[in-house]
Amino acid sequence: MSDQPCPTYPRMNILGVGVHAIRMADALEILSCWIEQRVKAQVVVCPVYTVMLGREDAELGRIIASAGLVTPDGMPLVFVGHLMGYRDVERVYGPDLMQAFCQRAAQAGYRSFLYGGAPGVAEQLAAVLTQRYPGLNIVGTYSPPFRELTPQETAEIRAQINAAQPDVVWVGLGTPKQDKWIAANQPHLDAPVLIGVGAAFDFLGSRVRQAPRWVQRSGLEWLFRLATEPRRLWRRYLVYNPLFIAGILMQLLGLRRYELAGGEPADSARGGGSGG
Repeated sequence: MSDQPCPTYPRMNILGVGVHAIRMADALEILSCWIEQRVKAQVVVCPVYTVMLGREDAELGRIIASAGLVTPDGMPLVFVGHLMGYRDVERVYGPDLMQAFCQRAAQAGYRSFLYGGAPGVAEQLAAVLTQRYPGLNIVGTYSPPFRELTPQETAEIRAQINAAQPDVVWVGLGTPKQDKWIAANQPHLDAPVLIGVGAAFDFLGSRVRQAPRWVQRSGLEWLFRLATEPRRLWRRYLVYNPLFIAGILMQLLGLRRYELAGGEPADSARGGGSGG
């Protein structure tokens, strides 16, 4: 990898939340460049739910705005991006990003650490990934307890991760917990790249069933997930999805304008601008 600056991409203004207009290949190139040049960066995998939480949670909103990469995780964001004129944007879904990167990492020698999941989940995922991608180097796993860590425990896990010398730390705690954990711990970790991938730990570890590919491509994955986990996910999909649809229609029709968080310039022709 050369010493040229790592590639950058514009952010789509989705209700004032900046989501990068990228393809999967772009994401892989950015991650590889960051690793080779030891650039420290946070990656937020961003579906509709994260957009909506980022609007109402000021801390999460700041984290998204400052993240090095915010991927369009959901098909609704891809559809909106196309309507805004970002014709090349495609879904960069957490589980797919993890698999695509692990395939590259197995060839390039990048080292990964898995942090998150219920007890045993990270270990199971490590076994699945190393079998699927021969040569993949997973240098450590840790499943935190379902409570706040003490300062001593936090210091110990930071030391454990640093001792393993990963290039990437994959964090599967769910949004917004994983994004806030990364923001709080990255200054203390040597790994250049930290990525929050939510349910990817359960999906790729075969603990939770994924929607069929055609359902994912149709934009109806939310309905599949709601049907499989209604008690846990009803609020995410039955409250936030309608609010997103109403807000994005107003934005696309020019009835409301949103300032892009973080002070980045917004393209008024693509849903940007100030006010609102």
